[in-house]
Amino acid sequence: MRTRPTSGRFARLLAAIVGLVAAGAFTAPTAAGAAPQSYDLAQASDAVQASGVEGIAWHVDAGSGRVVVTADDSVSAAEISTIKQTAGRNAGAIRIDRARGVFRALLSAGDAIYGGNYRCSLGFNVVKSGVYYFLTAGHCGNVANTWYTNSSHTTLIGPTIGSSFPGNDYALVRYDNTGLSHPGGYTAANAYVGESVKRTGSTTGTHSGTVTALNVTVRYVGSGTVKGMIQTTVCAEPGDSGGPLYDGTKALGITSGGSGDCKSGGTTFYQPVPEAASAYGVTVY
Repeated sequence: MRTRPTSGRFARLLAAIVGLVAAGAFTAPTAAGAAPQSYDLAQASDAVQASGVEGIAWHVDAGSGRVVVTADDSVSAAEISTIKQTAGRNAGAIRIDRARGVFRALLSAGDAIYGGNYRCSLGFNVVKSGVYYFLTAGHCGNVANTWYTNSSHTTLIGPTIGSSFPGNDYALVRYDNTGLSHPGGYTAANAYVGESVKRTGSTTGTHSGTVTALNVTVRYVGSGTVKGMIQTTVCAEPGDSGGPLYDGTKALGITSGGSGDCKSGGTTFYQPVPEAASAYGVTVY
């Protein structure tokens, strides 16, 4: 037959337990007991690049400690798995967001500045040693040596002086037609996350949105990778390429590419103006 401990024995047992707890022999589990997983964000970003998946944009978000990958509608679940498998032990550092449509360079045949069989948009007017030029997208500069104001190519603007795409996305065109005006009113500036901005293009006119990320790498479907881009919620469509992104009188970016349209919205990327101006030694005015 079991016997209950006497009050003296019970008191001694309770005292022993209290002593063990006080000495730390028993510890309650705490959140601090599990060390947080640490990742190499640089290696994770390199792995996204190495995955070879098209239709994605990515940047390191130091605030959240993650590499944010935005995948368009062309990216399959298998390709998402490929990205994470390529990252290996750093896969947990990758956050996948989705964007409607397909990321592409916004080049179109069709109004505004015309070269070859293509239409793009004029970005910002610039000057160097008294000679006037304008900035536009590099993927536009790649497809035309000479630009005109009309689709019939009867009113000359001037030649493409330099072009960089992929890698970057900027081009420089010189004004050879002295009969054309080239107004200014802007100063090159760097964008910041959360900034309210506007974009103007020859296809869709002027639309507004917000800067969501900086230093973004984008791999367009079928046309290459660009780095150091500004990511925004401003919509754009083919033919808007090369057009200006601005905040008041601040010249921020040159329209590069994106997804979606101006009916349903989209994600759009911009070549920073300060980098482009510096590359050609020109001044935005």
